Amino acid sequence: MYADTSASVRNGQIIDWSDPPETSLGQFRRMVIEGVGDGARLSALFAEPERSSEAFRLTAVLAWPEENALSVVSCPIGRSYQSLTPECPAAGWFEREIAEQWGIHPQSHPWLKPIRFQPPHCGEGGGPLARRAIGLADFFRLEGEEVHEVAVGPVHAGVIEPGHFRFQCHGETVYHLEISLGYQHRGIERALRGGPDRRTRHYFETLAGDTTIGHATAYCRAVEALGGVHPSARAESIVAIAAELERIANHIGDLGALAGDVGFLPTMSYCGRIRGDVLNATAMLCGNRFGRGLAVPGGVDFDIDAALAQEVLHRLDSIERDAVSAIELLFDAPSVMARFEGVGAVSEQSARAIGLVGVAARASGVPCDVRHEFPYGIYQFTQMPICTWHSGDCFARAYVRWLEVQQSLAFVRERLRSLPPGDLNRNVSELRANQCVVSLTEGWRGEICHVAITDDRGRFRAYKVVDPSFHNWFGLACALRGQQISDFPLCNKSFNLSYCGHDL
Repeated sequence: MYADTSASVRNGQIIDWSDPPETSLGQFRRMVIEGVGDGARLSALFAEPERSSEAFRLTAVLAWPEENALSVVSCPIGRSYQSLTPECPAAGWFEREIAEQWGIHPQSHPWLKPIRFQPPHCGEGGGPLARRAIGLADFFRLEGEEVHEVAVGPVHAGVIEPGHFRFQCHGETVYHLEISLGYQHRGIERALRGGPDRRTRHYFETLAGDTTIGHATAYCRAVEALGGVHPSARAESIVAIAAELERIANHIGDLGALAGDVGFLPTMSYCGRIRGDVLNATAMLCGNRFGRGLAVPGGVDFDIDAALAQEVLHRLDSIERDAVSAIELLFDAPSVMARFEGVGAVSEQSARAIGLVGVAARASGVPCDVRHEFPYGIYQFTQMPICTWHSGDCFARAYVRWLEVQQSLAFVRERLRSLPPGDLNRNVSELRANQCVVSLTEGWRGEICHVAITDDRGRFRAYKVVDPSFHNWFGLACALRGQQISDFPLCNKSFNLSYCGHDL
């Protein structure tokens, strides 16, 4: 870690931003590149305009798992700087975003192109990348006899979100996959400035609809830190219960979808119904199947009494019984394992280099989990083992999900049976001015990072959101290298990344 020219803080701890920790650009590059090389994760990298000039400030958040600490590194920059990506591949997507949003050029970036195709009014005045029509980009091309290109999307056959995939193939073998997103860009980060207001919580609950609790929790913890409010243990337990139900529902749904991709219909059919049962359990807590309206800054808006806890526990027994039957059937089928094992493998070395998080990283043997490394809320008092596998293939990404389902079921049961007393909601009245806070949570896909910076009035001057899909989309491209093109649906579903969570 670098305590001399950076702010070293815990997850959810505020930093005085009236005089931000500042270093030179050369030191900034060294700290980020060497930090990631020494085991830190690049949780965020973003630019924001200085308040009194046309210059910009570049800020990086490095997460140090072994120290349970975060380093916030910042430096002033102009309209160009030497790219970090050649020496730190995990910065590649971030630097493309910065170039698109602000027109800041990362010199020597190996493949600078848009990631969201933000029009100038949604970006920040932009630059050449922002002015491109959506989907218009320079795609890598493989030359040679019998080489062909396959373009898929952005409109797909199913009822799914839009995204464009372009394959460079020789025969059936994929040599390169480029992923072009941005079709759902909504300018959420820009809309958050000047908040929080009546719309702010809604933005986070719908930012990535299947991760309502994950993003709402990260936002609430940021506001609580800026407002100097600590929720009760009861409120934090209820939020954690909802978060683990969100994890269970999505993991079971993904296992069913993976079964469907290889034509194993019994598990596919059952998991779709079981996922609905878990969503209905969430609806019992707050009236919404996705958990909207539950988590608020300062706590929760809904309580769990003894009768409700008992009913949810009863339903969990049925959910677990059915899930064990359906999912173990999947893993016991030789035909399924023949399609899962060895397909779409990402090595541990590659996973670390490109900065994978969540299930995708843990399936490649990288033990990263915010609940364990940077515990928050009730996780500070409950040991959460990290579920990992070593092969990095479709089987590993499926099996890690199943391990986590079982772990989360046990966690929810324990919390429901031992809910501590306490109030539900402690009001957050005002946010502290000129402060910065980094809030990390573990969504069901992986690490969620929110960085909130307030102005002189205690309103959001800048708000940075990093969904786990932002880290992991390039991992899908890596998984397809050397694979048969027919393996793409299976690999894609084994990652199951969010289009709207990426596009914001």
